[in-house]
Amino acid sequence: MAFDPRTHVTHPTRAFDDFAVGEVFRAPSRTMTAGVFAAFQAASGDNHPIHYDAAYLERLGHPGLYAHGYQTLIQAAIGASPLAHQMGEALIGFLEQSSRFLAPVYEGDTLYPEFEITALEKGTTTGVMRLDLRIHNQRGVLVCDGMQAYLMRLC
Repeated sequence: MAFDPRTHVTHPTRAFDDFAVGEVFRAPSRTMTAGVFAAFQAASGDNHPIHYDAAYLERLGHPGLYAHGYQTLIQAAIGASPLAHQMGEALIGFLEQSSRFLAPVYEGDTLYPEFEITALEKGTTTGVMRLDLRIHNQRGVLVCDGMQAYLMRLC
């Protein structure tokens, strides 16, 4: 039997009309380790001492490494959730996002991202899926919220 990479999917795909307002999708949890901090600092170029200098952080009263806001926000990449895989080839692109950082995230915190469909705006050939995003930590504290919008083909 010949292998066809087009049939190698992790989740069944769904058409735009198969999604419903109110559906919730979750990405796997992720613990903010020293490695995650180092990788984000290297990728972002953000070298402010509040994110990596233990003595500086201690002077300011922080209990440990203090995550960059974007380091928290990247946990809301839908590609890490079943949603993007269910969108499949209908997903055209990421249109917009907003976010609020509501509580600090420190090394050792585990983050739990979720997305809720709030609107499905159907056009002639494309549609826009709007989502609320929420990221909680292991103590149940909402550390980040916001919205995202994605352009999809109407298959």
